[in-house]
Amino acid sequence: MDAATIADRFDLGARATLSEGPVARGKQGAVWRLTTTDGRWAVKVPFRHEDEDALAPAAAFQEAAVAAGVPAPRIRRTTDGDLFAVVGGVRLRVYEWFDLGDPDPLLDPELVGAAVAASHCVADAEPAAPFTAPDRWYLDPVGATRWDVLLTELDAAGAPFAGDLAALRDELVELESWLTPPATPRTCHRDLVADNLVPTAAGGVCIIDWENSGPAGPAQELAVVLFEYARTDPGRARALVAAYEDAGGPARITGRGDFSMLIAQLGHITELAATDWLRPNDRSPGRPHAEAWIREVLDDPHTRERLDLLLAAISR
Repeated sequence: MDAATIADRFDLGARATLSEGPVARGKQGAVWRLTTTDGRWAVKVPFRHEDEDALAPAAAFQEAAVAAGVPAPRIRRTTDGDLFAVVGGVRLRVYEWFDLGDPDPLLDPELVGAAVAASHCVADAEPAAPFTAPDRWYLDPVGATRWDVLLTELDAAGAPFAGDLAALRDELVELESWLTPPATPRTCHRDLVADNLVPTAAGGVCIIDWENSGPAGPAQELAVVLFEYARTDPGRARALVAAYEDAGGPARITGRGDFSMLIAQLGHITELAATDWLRPNDRSPGRPHAEAWIREVLDDPHTRERLDLLLAAISR
């Protein structure tokens, strides 16, 4: 990638220099830092092709969120108004640069709650219905039959985590009985985990990676955040929810069905990681990568007992 060409295509200023290698890498892409006379920019290269038109609603939501004061990077569009440019055969996009810290599930729960509330208040002001129906990834169970097929394949292949997944199988199936469609979907980020709601060097927080944005239940998204940042700590749970409500957040977690997004999403992530281990691919090119991904769920599982304790904590 040529720094000057990137700067020219996105009108970023003169004397452009690009970091020698990526400064960050996630599951969806890698980020380089571009420096010009106008400032610093995040150049993101997705690992897989992303369609400009398909991402337009998510980009519009991110732009509306930034305009409403949500702590998030501004999208920098090309001089033609596009999200992507191809430079040196590489398809990329550019964002405002933030000095970010490492993902931290012990991040100040009040900062987290306020940031999520701000993102949930954007939907009322966004353009009319740019999205289709809610994505089934956040609603559907994996199902007992699919879990059993996976376990048989993993055991036959000698997967080192097969025993741990087998021990969790019944719990995962029972959790799927809680799944409930959201009553009033609105546009949400849909991936508010510690990798994407991160601390900044300035002492605040920043929400990144908005590409998965779409319709969801705000209470169900808040429940994902609650588990991610509180886990077994009732004090953190109450502080996060109180900060969310004080900041005007519209959602209220009232029952087990509000954990539907968490259950469905983590179920599908576990299924996908196990499948990637069995058949490595571009998304997960090696078995160690796939195993690390599935271990995120297996080593700290979202059991019914833990979720009920969170419900009890915020109900007091």
